[in-house]
Amino acid sequence: MIVEYIRYTIAEADGTEFEAAYARAAESLAAAPECVDYELSRCQEEPSAYILRIRWTSTDAHLNGFRKGEHFAAFFAAIRPYVTAIEEMRHYAVTDVVGKGGSTPSLYEWAGGAPAFERLFGTFYERVAKDEILAPVFADMDSHHAEHVASWLGEVFGGPSRYSTELGGHRHMASKHLGRGISETQRRRWVALLLETADDVGLPADPEFRGVLAYYLEWGTRMAIIYSGPNPPPLPETPMPRWDWGQTPPYLG
Repeated sequence: MIVEYIRYTIAEADGTEFEAAYARAAESLAAAPECVDYELSRCQEEPSAYILRIRWTSTDAHLNGFRKGEHFAAFFAAIRPYVTAIEEMRHYAVTDVVGKGGSTPSLYEWAGGAPAFERLFGTFYERVAKDEILAPVFADMDSHHAEHVASWLGEVFGGPSRYSTELGGHRHMASKHLGRGISETQRRRWVALLLETADDVGLPADPEFRGVLAYYLEWGTRMAIIYSGPNPPPLPETPMPRWDWGQTPPYLG
């Protein structure tokens, strides 16, 4: 991933047409497989100053893919009148210094932190042990299983990195499913029972949080089936997955 910044100086009287030109050009960016996303910003203190940020899959993808591809002609035709107004055009590699501010709570915080996840999975696994569909899958469950899964989902949802640092991380979680032969019926029951339990233990019921929770559970349980099947892929060496609000941040009124 690479970030291109293009800095413009545009006469204030031309700002509206400049933005309209980039709105047309953006259709080409949206269609280009080399483009990850883009954003045009206008300076509040100096309205003649604009910065265009485009994330490309790589510098080569931009220079030799997009610029030599089918979408560049329309893009360039839209912004051609403003090429002479470019002050800077460079590619930047993102460093490890990256993160989010505190304006939006993490899913972990919104859910209620460690007590909420411990309450959820403590109650859930009590029910699992009595469930005729799920009990056979967890017949050998140890006494700390609910606590460990609470740590897993807490970290996935933006909480402390306990599962990574103390419990083996992503690779370990995947390995726990090897050879279990989880069925689609069992997967669906696991999701349904957990969502029922989330209602009963008082997890936030807003559409935004529940949408993300259901999204994660669908992804996670389908990955569990893949790893529990007869031909599992290599165990992941990647960091823990991290879930966020995505398209719908929390509704704050």
